[in-house]
Amino acid sequence: MHEHRAREGGQVKARIGYSAWVAGVVQFFAVHWFVESAWARPYSWAWNNISDLGNAHCALQPDPEPRYVCSPEHAAMNASFIALGTLLVVGIALTGTLWRRGSASTVTRLLLAGAGVGFILAGLAPADVNENQHVLGALLIMGTGNVGLLLAGARLTDDVPGPLRRVTSLLGITALTAFGLFLSRHYLGLGMGGMERVAAFPLLAWALVVGSRGLFRQKTRTPDTAPELRIARAPHGQ
Repeated sequence: MHEHRAREGGQVKARIGYSAWVAGVVQFFAVHWFVESAWARPYSWAWNNISDLGNAHCALQPDPEPRYVCSPEHAAMNASFIALGTLLVVGIALTGTLWRRGSASTVTRLLLAGAGVGFILAGLAPADVNENQHVLGALLIMGTGNVGLLLAGARLTDDVPGPLRRVTSLLGITALTAFGLFLSRHYLGLGMGGMERVAAFPLLAWALVVGSRGLFRQKTRTPDTAPELRIARAPHGQ
């Protein structure tokens, strides 16, 4: 009974964690679309940074590439950054059943949580208000977060299908490579904003897929919960 209750409690927490990941990513892209649509000058996924949406002032931004930034709904974008970061951290904290035991898994989860903290820092400090804090947030997202994503492929439990674990590591490699190219200003035809998205979005795609899978799996397993209780309650002769 005690083991069953502990397992059931872990599944409830994991369900909340998966929901946090899905909600965080979905609200981020919804707000992203809303904020970019408010620009008088068309916003470009190729030539504008993600953080341009959160800039508090209208001005010509010279680095890393010259562009004019004016985001009327910047407050909504910064609130979305903070919400996303918070929900990522909540998901990492509550999805203990998703991970193998051991210190390596703890380090991996801390690195992934670092990305959540990075989003919070970025939302609290728009790039044109506190550049240093905003850059620190970006480094946590695309640096430590992507290292965590790379390591996560080997730290997920065997309940996670092998292809998904391998794709997880591949996403980490892709994102880290893109981050290096972004820092060195080698955009490979994708533009500054395009390469930044290749560095930042794999983690969000992973959280959405793993969160959705976790929720769907929890629902399909609900009818079969507590089989040991049914056995315990059955007459001894059966």
